[in-house]
Amino acid sequence: MYVVAGATGQTGSVVADSLLKLGKPVTVVVRTEEKGEAWREKGAKVAVAALEDVAALRGALANAEGAYLLVPPNYGAARFLEDRRRTADALAQAVAESGIPHVVFLSSIGAQLPSGTGPILSVRYGESALTPVARNLTLLRPASFIENWAPVLGAARENGVLPSFLAPQRKIPMIATKDIGRIAAESLVNPARGRRVLELAGPEEYSPEDIARALGSLLRRDVRVEAAPLNAVVPTFTSLGLSEDLARLMEEMYAGINSGHIAYEKKGAEFRRGTVSAIEVLRGLLQQ
Repeated sequence: MYVVAGATGQTGSVVADSLLKLGKPVTVVVRTEEKGEAWREKGAKVAVAALEDVAALRGALANAEGAYLLVPPNYGAARFLEDRRRTADALAQAVAESGIPHVVFLSSIGAQLPSGTGPILSVRYGESALTPVARNLTLLRPASFIENWAPVLGAARENGVLPSFLAPQRKIPMIATKDIGRIAAESLVNPARGRRVLELAGPEEYSPEDIARALGSLLRRDVRVEAAPLNAVVPTFTSLGLSEDLARLMEEMYAGINSGHIAYEKKGAEFRRGTVSAIEVLRGLLQQ
């Protein structure tokens, strides 16, 4: 049995689907019975548990071969990192008490860095909490999700503009959530012995201008990058409902990406590329 947290999210849904297609027994962890119905129809078992509920999560993990775990964002948390540390601590306690043989944890590029990474510090803490208690641990450190462009696709479609806080011409690694989920499922079926770090990227690096060109070809219109200053990050994200604390962390993260500070560790890690291109992801997003 494999346990998958976040099965209603972008990566967890792919992990669960991939395992089911391989004929593996799967238990999805969801917050409500309603969210589990579609998974029951696909043949998965359903465990209703909040990731902060140690007893419920421990029960879900008991007797499983492996689990896919993550610390999902809480966009409205007034003190984001402190809030996410509580979830990470609960995951670690449940892992320790269940004795599960292997955990695959969704971390991030730059998680090895002690500062200057904004919200990535939450998964850095998750790594540190799980490392001493997991019998075997795979840490997935993917680059930025290509799907993160979804909120600004409307501006590209309607006005031919792609707003971005990223440096327009700087190529950076990005990856499709489909690739992350597939690699996570493969990692569960082929577990680590000890601690394994997998640094993940898509088939090639992309700049915002590359994304704009891809969108232009899909939309059959000119699309140009509209570079936004970093001092606009906080007002932009707070207007979208994020807490001011998280918005300031986002500003720090964008600065770290643009400067090259946020990068792969490389030493002691395996590097893997996915196969799903940016244009494939963008095409799917535009059809939604």
